Amino acid sequence: MTNAPAPKSHAPRSQRGATATEYALLALCIAAAIVFVVFTFGGKVTGLFDEANSSWDSATSLEE
Repeated sequence: MTNAPAPKSHAPRSQRGATATEYALLALCIAAAIVFVVFTFGGKVTGLFDEANSSWDSATSLEE
């Protein structure tokens, strides 16, 4: 029986911190994009839902 070599880590120890930093920056950019989209289009989307709700209410209301 031969001794198998130990599996190597994916990234050398000196690059692990850099990889974590890159992932943190990526997450920060995604979060910033989400915040930008919500603030930019939030009012318009709310208006669309309000309009759809009004249309639905008028279409399903029972007139007496």
